[in-house]
Amino acid sequence: MYPAELVGPMKEQMTSKGFQELVNAAAVEEAMQKEGTTLLFINSVCGCSAGTARPGVLDSIQGEGKKPDFLTTSFAGFDVEGVSAARKHLLPYPPSSPAIALLKNGELVHMIERHMIEGRSAEMISANLKSAYEMYC
Repeated sequence: MYPAELVGPMKEQMTSKGFQELVNAAAVEEAMQKEGTTLLFINSVCGCSAGTARPGVLDSIQGEGKKPDFLTTSFAGFDVEGVSAARKHLLPYPPSSPAIALLKNGELVHMIERHMIEGRSAEMISANLKSAYEMYC
């Protein structure tokens, strides 16, 4: 498990922009029961999270256009129970961190796995998400 001093600023980067932390199974289940669209970001300490995933996710919720109703995040290697519970809602996709999912009424409708984040710019990730928002939100 990563130390709080390391993950704290990375978690704050998301929560300061309105993302609800899903630190345990109860929080995940409550979030997945909501009607509407939910963006779920599985955050991590890896370089692709810092370089493109977090900036891409944050950019995707800025400006004009459709947006998810709810913004949620859980941190791999830190929010162990929350991530484990969240990943059950991302099946059949294997565990991936970082990962970005869009759910509608608790059903997975769009998934971006780590291999789709690596080597992509924040702008590409944001554009991918904005396209999903237009389709599902």
